Amino acid sequence: MKKFSEMKFKKPNLKKIEKDFNNIIEEFENASCFEEQDKALRKMFKYNDHLSTNFSIAYVKYTCDTLNEENVKNQELLDEISPLISVYSDKFNKALVKAKYRVELENKWGKHLFNMVQNQLDTFDEKIVPELQEINKLSSEYTKLIASAQIEFRGEIYNLSQLGKFARSSDRETRKEASLLSAKFFEEHNEKLGEIYDKLVKTRHQMAVKLGYKNFVDLGYKSLGRTDYNSVDVKGYREQIYADLVPLTNKLFKEQAKRLGIKNPQYYDYNIMFLSGNATPKGDKEYLVNQATKLYKELSKETDEFFDFMKKYELLDLEARRGKAGGGYMTYFPDYKAPFIFSNFNGTSGDVDVLTHEFGHAFQGYMSRNITCPDYRSPTLEACEIHSMSMEFITYPWMELFFNDEADKYRYSHVCDGLTFIPYGVTVDEFQHYVYENPEATHQERCAKWREIEKKYLPHIKYKEAPILENGGYWLRQSHIFGSPFYYIDYTLAQVVAFQFFNETRKDHSKAWKKYVKLCKIGGKYPFTELCYKAHLNNPFTPGTVKKVVKPLKKYLATFDTSKF
Repeated sequence: MKKFSEMKFKKPNLKKIEKDFNNIIEEFENASCFEEQDKALRKMFKYNDHLSTNFSIAYVKYTCDTLNEENVKNQELLDEISPLISVYSDKFNKALVKAKYRVELENKWGKHLFNMVQNQLDTFDEKIVPELQEINKLSSEYTKLIASAQIEFRGEIYNLSQLGKFARSSDRETRKEASLLSAKFFEEHNEKLGEIYDKLVKTRHQMAVKLGYKNFVDLGYKSLGRTDYNSVDVKGYREQIYADLVPLTNKLFKEQAKRLGIKNPQYYDYNIMFLSGNATPKGDKEYLVNQATKLYKELSKETDEFFDFMKKYELLDLEARRGKAGGGYMTYFPDYKAPFIFSNFNGTSGDVDVLTHEFGHAFQGYMSRNITCPDYRSPTLEACEIHSMSMEFITYPWMELFFNDEADKYRYSHVCDGLTFIPYGVTVDEFQHYVYENPEATHQERCAKWREIEKKYLPHIKYKEAPILENGGYWLRQSHIFGSPFYYIDYTLAQVVAFQFFNETRKDHSKAWKKYVKLCKIGGKYPFTELCYKAHLNNPFTPGTVKKVVKPLKKYLATFDTSKF
């Protein structure tokens, strides 16, 4: 096993990749018995793992330093050739669904693999390679533009992630100034961001039409591997949120404004929960990692072993810095059976969320590392978020390690944030349905629609001093809208399931933990709704689920005396 600093990106040779794919496909198609065909399939699994590892190393190096010319060139190369490699994967997938020994392969690997492969076939054809290349370039252009932010604030220069710390200050003038500077960045780049997004939307629509779809909606759903629910199910789920959650979140926002003593709160005021300020971690990166080490040692043998592994092999890049891409993620290097956690610490409680949320993703990857089939190692995105969000709640008993006497303040805020996030998440989703059902809409029309939907689910939001946001430009900062269309609803679905884990941990933490580990080990052997069933969790799409999940959370929040915070 190598440390990340020792992992090298090797520039792929497209001709060699094509030859390797063709050799394995030939071996697969010419198999004279099930055993031979199965051997060729396992060879393809291993080869895909090798490609994935190389590509992931390049992506991590690029996002860790977008100013490094070599990193940029490598990422640009992969943006260009990855759609071409999809041509070879598509060729193998076509051979797989027509396999001579398909029945035997299904008996060994399960029908879900073949359902996923069929989905991949339904979402790809060699004729859309130019569109995929263009989408990759545009997505990278967005990432680079956001990462380029160099904002002067009180004599220092910050990127957007670093500025976020000041937007959560207990001093109203500080958070106002930081928030308006952030808004100014998006106002200055409004036209360019709108142009990038317009090209993305029209390119995706063109791609969908080429593949025989009416628009990108169904293609977008299938591209995310969704085999067990559709846009109609999601619409019904959004209606549950509007009916059964929005009244509660509106109440929480009013209570928050009352606590703050602000009669006409603006959007930046909701960044803090209490006049005394939000709970903040009581140390720097080294302190937080040391405390996390103790947490995971006490939580379980599995987490203790895993966190030591992550530290030993340099699989954590946590601090914000100049040139580093924004946000946070977990990726995986199959050849090393190793996850990697990327984030941007900025001195807020979000730093602790990273050490639990991204750790949940990474822990699941580690628990599933010995699953041979790459498609089964990780589930679809909404199921992946169950692992991360649930870990945030499972670690509640250890929050004193990070926040000292502000631990309860953090817990209260964290549950409130989880609840109030969901209406925002469905706002993003409903907006994207409008966008891709109306691909010819102008940037101004898209912004107007965003503001309309935002007022529906988040009626408390006011942008008096930020015209770019009052005119519907808040969505420009949401990278998922640009790079991962229709993904964002996954966070809300997972949040509803994670809250179920939270409700269970308060009854029996040990039992809930065992259920969680079991879910992590299953990986992606089943689709989202079936994973919920396997874990004895309520399906968010079932009417009444949201109301059932929210009820005990209301009682939990009522146990806190917020006047003490």
